[in-house]
Amino acid sequence: MNLNTATLKSPILSPPSHPTPIPPRLLLNPPPIPSPYRPYCSSVSGVCSGGVVAVFPSKHNQLRHCTSFFCSASTTTSDGYSRPVVKDIDVATLGNLCVDIVLSVPQLPPPAPEDRKAYMEQLSSCPPDKQFWEAGGNCNSAIAAARLGLHCAAIGHVGDEIYGHFLLDVLKNEGIGMVGMVEDADVNSSNASYETLLCWVLVDPLQRHGFCSRADFSKEPAFNWVTELSGEVKMAIRRSKILFCNGYGFDDLSPALIMAAIDYAVEVGTSIFFDPGPRGKSLSRGSPEERLALNKFLQKSDVLLLTSDEAESLTGINDPVLAGQKLLNRGARTKWVVVKMGARGSIIITRSSISCAPAFKLYY
Repeated sequence: MNLNTATLKSPILSPPSHPTPIPPRLLLNPPPIPSPYRPYCSSVSGVCSGGVVAVFPSKHNQLRHCTSFFCSASTTTSDGYSRPVVKDIDVATLGNLCVDIVLSVPQLPPPAPEDRKAYMEQLSSCPPDKQFWEAGGNCNSAIAAARLGLHCAAIGHVGDEIYGHFLLDVLKNEGIGMVGMVEDADVNSSNASYETLLCWVLVDPLQRHGFCSRADFSKEPAFNWVTELSGEVKMAIRRSKILFCNGYGFDDLSPALIMAAIDYAVEVGTSIFFDPGPRGKSLSRGSPEERLALNKFLQKSDVLLLTSDEAESLTGINDPVLAGQKLLNRGARTKWVVVKMGARGSIIITRSSISCAPAFKLYY
């Protein structure tokens, strides 16, 4: 099949004139303005124990360009909001905020679960130098979007410890707002279940990679104590044009909470972008709640992003175009399916066209 490039209309609503967003780095130190959110603090000490609560750099509360659109003033949502809210956040990510610790090791972790857990606990007992730390998970999506000049927020949980402080500082330096999952200032940060998620990225002498995280050793999500969307989380979703979610979000948030976020995003007119990632396959074979949540994503997402292998695992079709079309037809709201093909670029499938985008050449 011959695929040609094409200019596609964005599935996200915007006014006819859409000026180039101002890069976040040019908006540092704006004048203070009234805000419903607490000022950003690089340390959560003294603010809360074990969770960050609605922390936004003040620039995210200031309308700096006219790209926003409004929710319907005539619709009252389930949380009681009835007046229009300006969608001044371009992209908000949901969950999957973690610190990647990249280490060279003489050999990869053993395959047996108990041995792997002991291996990870040994690594965790002595934190390596910060030069080996990186913001991981959905932080990468938010950072990439912010560096393109978009106004971004990260919704999720980080702990009140060195790793949580590190993530907050990285997000602050990138101009990204942070909204915690809890409003309770009495969260017990001494409990391991409230600590920032770590992912150990291990590289052996042959450049093979192995990954270890505490989420690998639990049947429950890491933050299953978060049982409902807080008012501040709802407001962040309501203020966002796009809610970006990925399959790894199920490692820290419960299927019920994720489904509540999906339903609320649809209710307030926020577009959903979903990238199932490698977890898509396990979710499709997971618990009834996981399968239900995955199906809701596939039904209600405006844009699906997945690799050709992931598309095949969800559809049973090895042709990426046909697999993408099946996913498109399956979704009640889906406007785009983007199938990622590695060095061969991506295929973008809509209800009226099929096009391709070449891969970017990377320089190290």
